[in-house]
Amino acid sequence: MSAAVPTDDPLVRERSHLSASRAALRAMREEVEALDIKDVTANWVNSIVLERQIEDRIKALADLAHTPLFFGRLDYLPPAQQGQRFYIGRRHVHDAHGDPMVIDWRAPVSQPYYQASKKDPRDVGLRRRFGYTGGELTAYEDEHLSDPSELERTSRLLQAEIERPRVGPMRDIVATIQPEQDEIVRSGLSGTLCVQGGPGTGKTAVGLHRVAYLLYAHRERLARTGTLVIGPNRSFLQYIEQVLPALGELEVRQATVDDLVAHVEVRGTDEAATAVVKGDARMAEVLRRAVRSHVTLPAEPLMVVRGSRRWRVPAYELEEIVRELTERDIRYGAAREALPQRIAHAVLVRMEQAGEAPDDRVQNAVARNAAVKAVVKECWPSVDPAKLVLRLLSDPGFLAEHAAGVLDDEEQKLLLWAKPARSVKTAKWSAADAVLIDEATDLVERTHSLGHVVLDEAQDLSPMQYRAVGRRCTTGSATVLGDLAQGTTPWATRSWQSALAHLGKPEARVEELTAGFRVPSEVIAYASRLLPHMAPGLAPVESVRENPGAFEIREAAGPSEPAVVTACADALGHEGSIGLIAADARIAPLAEALEAAGMPYLSPGEETTAESRLTLVPASLAKGLEYDYVVLDEPSAVVDGEPDERTGLRRLYVALTRAVSGLTIVHTAPLPAQLDPVAARV
Repeated sequence: MSAAVPTDDPLVRERSHLSASRAALRAMREEVEALDIKDVTANWVNSIVLERQIEDRIKALADLAHTPLFFGRLDYLPPAQQGQRFYIGRRHVHDAHGDPMVIDWRAPVSQPYYQASKKDPRDVGLRRRFGYTGGELTAYEDEHLSDPSELERTSRLLQAEIERPRVGPMRDIVATIQPEQDEIVRSGLSGTLCVQGGPGTGKTAVGLHRVAYLLYAHRERLARTGTLVIGPNRSFLQYIEQVLPALGELEVRQATVDDLVAHVEVRGTDEAATAVVKGDARMAEVLRRAVRSHVTLPAEPLMVVRGSRRWRVPAYELEEIVRELTERDIRYGAAREALPQRIAHAVLVRMEQAGEAPDDRVQNAVARNAAVKAVVKECWPSVDPAKLVLRLLSDPGFLAEHAAGVLDDEEQKLLLWAKPARSVKTAKWSAADAVLIDEATDLVERTHSLGHVVLDEAQDLSPMQYRAVGRRCTTGSATVLGDLAQGTTPWATRSWQSALAHLGKPEARVEELTAGFRVPSEVIAYASRLLPHMAPGLAPVESVRENPGAFEIREAAGPSEPAVVTACADALGHEGSIGLIAADARIAPLAEALEAAGMPYLSPGEETTAESRLTLVPASLAKGLEYDYVVLDEPSAVVDGEPDERTGLRRLYVALTRAVSGLTIVHTAPLPAQLDPVAARV
């Protein structure tokens, strides 16, 4: 007969509170499910809206089996918070009497869980962290913040949670947010914030948790205006898509920049030099000139016939109206809509002078008069943004006229298509072309602005892409996340000040995260050898990991494929996810080698499982992803696969810093000279 567990065992009591909290959450969910709205809605539209809200609420109250309901506890010292005890978790849970059993991590009373320390206990006597295994509470760890005799130490459970093997999509870091991260997460909604953070500093997680916090603190406002998370590619978005739902936030849209500007089908690509010019901010002025060039001044007077009367507006007065609208520099389409009303008003003035008493209905009727419409069509014709860009890229004369003094002759040549397309539909538009069309579209009609936008991996955007994102938050704010050292496009930004100016947020505050929680210390130290050669002056990440991680360089005698397969097999001997990263040109032969060895693999974006843990990752798609163990094939090939050495070194830096627990480098060709410790000090 087994010995009875003593009832005063703290672990037993905490498990009991967990069970009671889960029962309370279940009761909250059942209460919502039982709501009868048949007699409370005025019409079917209200009924559909309310049903949608109830469905979202039910989803938000789901108890995820492998996601701990709470991860910490705060015991306040009296008189603060009446000396109460609060359990900190991902969402609020209350009992049948409305008393809280779990406090949302975003609530003000929860903030000391992240910010309190021995030096500044914030009225907290005890901070307790909980450890879980498969959703079951298995351990706890206490910090007596008000006890001067207890030394401050690194939390073992916190360290274990950071290093826990990663299988599946990205998970939230709500239990491990650090003080400097928490300050960024809880920054206000009104200002734009830029976070510069090296690999493993948690900038992506911080940005996502900031969205969750802002939705908690400003839910009504953001429900009206909307929120958006922008990532670099679809694989990245698939990787992060479960973070916000795990925090109970279901209404945040996620997209790439290409999704935002998808006015045409992208079927073509640009040479790097051409893409750089198309992405240059000067293109905005070229497009503005091209749009405004459609406006012409009237040369003839206007005659409006109404019944037996004729009303004449002279050409000079029409010209004044057109000039006034032009000088106001409002959107082209808005001005075009205003023009017939302005002309109609001039006619109504004459009617009033003749003794008539016209009202708004008469003015609207005059604005729709065929003669007025003809003047508008002649002076202010409609503009199709895609056709406008098509003409700029196809017609040397039209481009030269509007690029004069903005782009030189060589830059104009780079823009022109060798074989002009016949129409918008047959054109092989590139991603950069779509951004130009988006700019032209905004010149014609204002882009809808959201309440808050999170822009991740922002260092890779062109100035024109920044403008496209900025249009989506002209009346809202933004959180910009990135690392200048990881810029891997020819147009990658060299300074956040420049990038933020293009975004339309020059007043944004820039914060830097330098403490690395993900990448092992040996790995980040090795990767940092590249910094002086590609991002001089940028502070290297300082790993705070106590576990230095596994790091190995294997030189293969012959072709590297067999050695890579062996390294992958060795990595699969460990728990967690495995990423095989290689230059894009090396993906095909490595795929064949894995298949020949009977080793199944996934593509980026496909969810890893306990049975399928190896992902074959082109270096161009590695950014933002993380794996427990990484096998990196032929670093020199990664560098050589880019159009210039600086971009290649940055691509290699990204590939080197995807590992959480260990990195194995396999190579046949010599390693890049910049990885030599002597070269790193140059």
